[in-house]
This record gives sequence, structure tokens and C-alpha cells, in this order.
Amino acid sequence: MKAGMIAAAVIGLGLWTGQASAQTAEKLYILNCGEGHASDESRWSPGINVGKPRDVSDNCYLIRHAQGWFLWDTGIVDSIADRPPAPPSDPAAIQWRRPKKLETQLADLGVKPDDIKFMAVSHTHPDHIGNVELFPKTMLLVQKAEYDWPLPLGLGRFKPEHPVTKLEGDKDVFGDGSIRLISTPGHTPGHQSLVVKLPKTGTLVLSGDATHFMENFENRRVPAGNTDAAQTQASMQRIAGILEKEKAKLWINHDKAQSDTLKYAPAFYD
Repeated sequence: MKAGMIAAAVIGLGLWTGQASAQTAEKLYILNCGEGHASDESRWSPGINVGKPRDVSDNCYLIRHAQGWFLWDTGIVDSIADRPPAPPSDPAAIQWRRPKKLETQLADLGVKPDDIKFMAVSHTHPDHIGNVELFPKTMLLVQKAEYDWPLPLGLGRFKPEHPVTKLEGDKDVFGDGSIRLISTPGHTPGHQSLVVKLPKTGTLVLSGDATHFMENFENRRVPAGNTDAAQTQASMQRIAGILEKEKAKLWINHDKAQSDTLKYAPAFYD
């Protein structure tokens, strides 16, 4: 039998070992990880809608992969749900509430904290890392520049005993291209975004806080509080390139108008 015929026969029997079969992200759940109200939208859009109030979403994303569960961002700390609503001491701050705890939403899906194989946060602001320590055994994937960025008093942003992989650039989480962390600094020194490929939904870019609203992304607006305006612009342009090249959809974490059009757990995207 000729070599080509042998190869064809092996492939037909499912025994071809020259290339591993691709694994995919199977399901993505959107979790409600907080709801916020800001008195002045221009905190994110300098000079635009000054003094106009705006409600914001705060989502977490649970992804089922053939190799295990992956959690993207952890939202506002769950204990907020146990406190009566109260305006923030600083009128310019965001007033947050949690209609439902992250731990409860995971339990409703039959997922325990120890079931999460990997977790990653877009950056280390409190509305994204509030529940990291619900998962003390889960490997945390974070940019080294973000991990090493000290709090004002010089304290670390994570417990030193928490398992961590400090990244210096992009990371293909499961090695098959289905869940990729991409470096998008500017909002903070080590901000990162997530690219997810699903079999039916297609490719999604979860932007973290690389941009806060779709109109800000389209107009390349940079919040005054970002650590580096030039990096922010470059990161938005990088995301735009991925959207075009991979025919991807952009999901913006805090854009409530967009989030209201999406389906939350227990519904899922596949």
C-alpha cells in the first residue's frame, strides 16, 4: 500500500497522531457581579456628559473548557450583598450593590470554588478582584506588572500565599487558542483582556476596562484616571485589530446598555 493510502486509512480510523484534536471552550456563562450607579459619567468620558448620572454593569464570566473551568474577573466583594444600600462617602464614587453573590450563582450551576482550574482578572480595581479569595486553591493568571503594582501604602493586591502565574504578555490558557489572555495595558499598568472562541457563538473579546462603554471605544476616549493614555489608545487599537481579523464581537464589562441585551446564567453561550 502506498504511503498516501496508508495515511488516509489511518486518518479514517481516527488514529492519526500527527496533530492533536482541537479542544474548545464549550460554554460561557455571564454572572451578575455587581450593579453600580455613578453621578457623573464624565469620569470615564472626559468632557462628555458632565454631571450626567449613569448606571453600569459589572460582569464575571464562567467558561467551561474540555480541560476544566475558567473564571474571568470576580466582581465586587460578595459581602456587599449583606449590607443595606447606602450612598458612598465620596459623592463622586460609584455606589455598588450585589443582587446576588458570586458564590451563590456558582452553586446554582453546580460549580464549587475548588472546581475552578484557572482564574484571571482583567486588573486589580476592587470591582474586579473583590472575590479572588473565594478561590484560594485556584491558579490566578495575572500580568506581572499588575501583580507588582503596589497599593498606595505599599501593600500587595493579593494574598502572597495565593497560587499565581505572573504573565509578561499574552497567554494561551489551555494551549489550543480557545481562551487567550491578551495584554492591554493603560487603564492600569498590567491590564489584560480575554479572547474566547465558542463553537456556535464565535469569537468574543471581553474587554475588562480597556474601555468602559461602546461609544468610548468607538471614539477612543481615555478616562482621566487611567495610568497611561498612550497605552490605553494602543490597547483599544489592538482590540479593534482582533475584532476585524477574527470577526469577533466586543463585550464591554461595564456597558449596561449592552449587558441588558445579553443572557445571564443559568442561560449560556456555546
